[in-house]
Amino acid sequence: MSAAAAAKGTILVVDDDRLVLATVAHGLAQAGYEVIDADNGDDAILLAREHRPQLALLDIRMEGKSGFDVAETLRDVYRIPFMFLSAFADEATLAKVQELGALAYLVKPLEVGQIVPSVEAAFARLRRSAPTAAPAALATVTAGAPGAGTEGDTLADPVPLAVGVLMHRYSLSRLAGLQRLQRLADEQHLPTRAQAERLLAAVEELARSGS
Repeated sequence: MSAAAAAKGTILVVDDDRLVLATVAHGLAQAGYEVIDADNGDDAILLAREHRPQLALLDIRMEGKSGFDVAETLRDVYRIPFMFLSAFADEATLAKVQELGALAYLVKPLEVGQIVPSVEAAFARLRRSAPTAAPAALATVTAGAPGAGTEGDTLADPVPLAVGVLMHRYSLSRLAGLQRLQRLADEQHLPTRAQAERLLAAVEELARSGS
């Protein structure tokens, strides 16, 4: 491990798509992070126990242990914070992501150039947090909107997550999802952030009523 990578942080990347895994791992390594990778949940947990990374980036739907299974172990056993990278943004998935307390929720497809800023923002948030803070207390977001994940404060922004919901529900592009959210806000005479919070509250209520 180089001194620069050690200083920037160690990341566990987990994805059963080996092309995605290799691409993301290479991109994060190029950005200066020490990367440990696994293509299944069982290996991910073993590597987490051995290396104790500062952050994990998890795919959700995998054969065997899912990303949710891995996240529960990381949270409850090793207290390792985590982010999700997934193509799925349905209400049930989003509700589970929030319940687990992920640092961020990144919606595929994403370029590595979009993932790295979100990882950097997550590390910045972790550095500002108390060492004993539980991952479940941290905010959940998606990098589905333009510019999402470029600053640490973006992790507390409900707008990108709301855009991700609209993208999934109406099969929209990121830009079209943002425009729809802004249009809804204008119709309700609300700031975009307030409309995003209302949308997410409705999604959470729907998830609870359906469980």
